[in-house]
Amino acid sequence: MSGLSVLSRWLLLGEWRAHPVRALLAIGAIAVGVAMGFAIHLINAAAFNEFSAAVTSLSGQADVQVAGREPLFDESVYPRLARHAGVALASPVLELEASVPATRGSLKIIGIDALRAGAITPGLLGVPAADRMSDVLADDALFLSPAASGWLKVQTGAVVTLLSGTRDVRLRVAGPVQQARAGQRIGVMDIGAAQWRFNTLGRLSRIDLKLRPGVDRNAFERSLASELERDFPGRFRVGQPNDEQQESRNNNLSRAYRVNLTILALVALVTGAFLVFSTQALSVIRRRSEFALMRVLGTERRQLLRQVLLEGASLGVLGSMLGIGAGYALAAAALYFFGGDLGAGIFSGVRPQVQFTPVAAAVFFVLGVTVALLGCLAPAYEAARAAPAVALKSGTDEVMLGRLARIWPSMLCLLLAALLTRAPPLFALPVFGYLSIALLLIGGIGLMPRLAASVFRFLNTASMRRAAQPPVLALTLARLANASGQAAIALGGILSSFSLMVAMAIMVSSFRVSVDDWLGQILPADLYVRTALGGKTATLGVQEQAALMALPGVERVAFLRSRPISLQADRPDVSLIARDIDVDDIGRTMALVGPVAPLPPGAMPAWVSEAMLDLYRVRVGSSLALPLNGRLRAFFVAGVARDYANQTGSVYIRRSDYRALTGDADVSDAAVWVRPPASVAQVVAQLRRLPFGPKLQFAQPGEIRATSLKIFDRSFAVTYLLEAIAIFIGMSGVAVTFSAQTLARAKEFGMLRHVGVTRGQVLRILALEGGALAALGVVCGFALGLVISLILVFIVNPQSFHWTMQLHPPWPLLASVAAALLLASVLTALVSGRYALSGGPIRAVREDW
Repeated sequence: MSGLSVLSRWLLLGEWRAHPVRALLAIGAIAVGVAMGFAIHLINAAAFNEFSAAVTSLSGQADVQVAGREPLFDESVYPRLARHAGVALASPVLELEASVPATRGSLKIIGIDALRAGAITPGLLGVPAADRMSDVLADDALFLSPAASGWLKVQTGAVVTLLSGTRDVRLRVAGPVQQARAGQRIGVMDIGAAQWRFNTLGRLSRIDLKLRPGVDRNAFERSLASELERDFPGRFRVGQPNDEQQESRNNNLSRAYRVNLTILALVALVTGAFLVFSTQALSVIRRRSEFALMRVLGTERRQLLRQVLLEGASLGVLGSMLGIGAGYALAAAALYFFGGDLGAGIFSGVRPQVQFTPVAAAVFFVLGVTVALLGCLAPAYEAARAAPAVALKSGTDEVMLGRLARIWPSMLCLLLAALLTRAPPLFALPVFGYLSIALLLIGGIGLMPRLAASVFRFLNTASMRRAAQPPVLALTLARLANASGQAAIALGGILSSFSLMVAMAIMVSSFRVSVDDWLGQILPADLYVRTALGGKTATLGVQEQAALMALPGVERVAFLRSRPISLQADRPDVSLIARDIDVDDIGRTMALVGPVAPLPPGAMPAWVSEAMLDLYRVRVGSSLALPLNGRLRAFFVAGVARDYANQTGSVYIRRSDYRALTGDADVSDAAVWVRPPASVAQVVAQLRRLPFGPKLQFAQPGEIRATSLKIFDRSFAVTYLLEAIAIFIGMSGVAVTFSAQTLARAKEFGMLRHVGVTRGQVLRILALEGGALAALGVVCGFALGLVISLILVFIVNPQSFHWTMQLHPPWPLLASVAAALLLASVLTALVSGRYALSGGPIRAVREDW
């Protein structure tokens, strides 16, 4: 081993032995950032792959699938497809989300023709008992997947009760499904029995086609799509299982959620990069004379540059390795406890398993090392270029840090950040918004040296003009005014951590308060009634609706019916919501955004969510074609309504129009206004006494809001965790930075003691310095965090999730964190000062030359 390698290793290990806490904190910050980012990637990949695999398993060996743009379509098209040239076999399928009484969630019922499905989707066939083979065609037989059996807590031979309207559907568990993926909650039964039991006679969900040998699948798909669109405009969707359109629909379901979580996870890496910078900068300052002596003894500039970069890279390597292992463990735990959607409700009904991906691990490893190298680049460059004659002199630390006060790079970053806020989304993601935030952070940290110098010099000048100036205050301000470079290192740590914490806290709080306000506006009734907590088969018919309205304690009832429809093949379904709407007082039931267009005579109005404006380029005053009852119906877009419940888009229409166009009079929800002097409890008692009363579920607006906010908090649990991590790492970094700077000033304290400054006065100086730096950092951090939060709230959020919200800073949280940061800074300065003063003034200055 060469002498340089031995020296390099000695310097590296010696630095770690001298300051282990500082190195461990930097390693920890890198590890946390890599772990969170890698874990979220593994979770998203596992959930997406399992969801796609589940879709594939339900499609079996079908070459082409024909589905409707509505959930169900008329089965009259089936004979045409079965006799189509090129089709060897056609298998009809009916899929329903069956409601389970008093249970939150639903059971996917798949109705199949067992005689035809065996050749296309054999995995969906039920496995009946040996002496009851006819159960595959029985009208009361249901075959359950293992996940469904476990969820319902039933075994073969038991009876399962489901809901169709307000009527119980009792089905016998005849056996298991032949092949079902882990976590796939499905039940399979004969298609005719399913149509009869769930009141969907003559309706199908899709038709699976097996083509004849030699038929080109892609050409057949294009030809069939063109043929069906010609004869049935806007009615059918033709595709292949898991084709590009299907993958796009699956990907778009959670793309924004996944990307935003990953970006937030990398916030810890940003903090880690600055901790590496502060660690290496303080190390270079402390060893400035040591490096100068090495230069005098023959060490070249590039060797010193390589040494400091090696020290920073070693922090990145160790942090990245720990982060990869921790990320894998975290992903496995999160999938086990929270599922693949981390509580967001996107990939429900699947049980993904984490899979280690070497390519992703390598990417995050390189990312962690790169961030560490970027953090130590400036200190390494400064250590290499320092003149030995100057560096050997004591008290030249500020010469090194003086170059940090250049403001033109920071101003350039801020200018670019401002310009990027005007850029549109890239690939439907707020890429430029995130770049703007990164440039704001870099520019803000870069301005800290000049800002600190200006502020403290102003305060020092103002203090010197006073006739009687307290010596402790005078020394404190003089130190801060003339050593602004070292102060800037501490300020940068506070700024990076506190500004990011402020930005995330304001963004989450704004979203949460906006959701709560929206719920308060769209829930004006006294009581809300529905027939099930989940599923689509439990509804209220015309007779049940009349019974509700006839109750003596009920003043009026507004009904609602919702269903998914497909407007574009490569996008997820849009929610169509038909409700009782008073066009003259639309704001009473919907949170309108922007202007409302006057309704032309004879036109059917529709109100769209904000997502529709971005995803489908819908505009107020334009026409929107909706697939209803097998035909495209034209609606006039009368306005935009805020909807936080449907990220993929929603359309509101009058229930009277929906009923006239479809003939569907059933509803899923009812809003009840109580007639005084009756109370809500009395009306609930009246409802329970109805013949179908035991099937009803009741909730008051306050309960719905509380439940919705609980779901919101569960969905943002990862964001809360990232916010806590940012606070912890930031406060730890501030503590270590103050501690390192204080311990490095032992000679300065010794000199102060020689000229008559008492030990108590030195400690008060340190407390004032820590408090002043923390206060300036908190003020600047809040200002920068507020600007970043504006980008998150008004640019990143609309471009990601396609809805707007109002700004609502969480003042109590921000104040408490700011107070904790101030207290931590003061206490750290005091504790470190006591240790630095423990050696006595003579010992402290004996090496000063």
